[in-house]
Amino acid sequence: MIRHDAKPRRGYAAVALWNPKNPVNVGGAMRAMGCYAGDMLIVSGSRRIKSMTHLSADPGRAWRHIPTIQTIDPFDAMPLGAMPVAIEIRDDAIALPRFIHPERAFYLFGPEDGSLPDRLVARCRYKVAIPTMHCMNLASTVNVVLYDRMAKAMTAVAPTLPLEAA
Repeated sequence: MIRHDAKPRRGYAAVALWNPKNPVNVGGAMRAMGCYAGDMLIVSGSRRIKSMTHLSADPGRAWRHIPTIQTIDPFDAMPLGAMPVAIEIRDDAIALPRFIHPERAFYLFGPEDGSLPDRLVARCRYKVAIPTMHCMNLASTVNVVLYDRMAKAMTAVAPTLPLEAA
């Protein structure tokens, strides 16, 4: 059974990509937002994406439906009242399976070839890491975090779902 009402009824998920190296991963992140109810994309840092409208990994052209902003400092575009969450492999991070997503989340993801600068992490209320054996691709990381948010929201709304007949 596919549920189309999985988005939480309140709040939002804004995603900020810090200095993404590859436009393909930006397109993949945009596609993840379309799949898992992301509400806003911020592309930040010194690397510029030439065109957000022609990303090969975004065949659904999510940019038409999800507001997208390019800025140097991701916090310049953080929605009012949002809770900043750094998604980063760190010793002091909360493991994603234990994390309770804020109602109004501002997820900050680092680049494929580096980490978030300490100055940005210091501004985040939460630090969250995905338990994994190796570093993940940026788009894959966005997929996992947004899926986790959606799945936990579905569980909170309907803790038990009826089984379909086989």
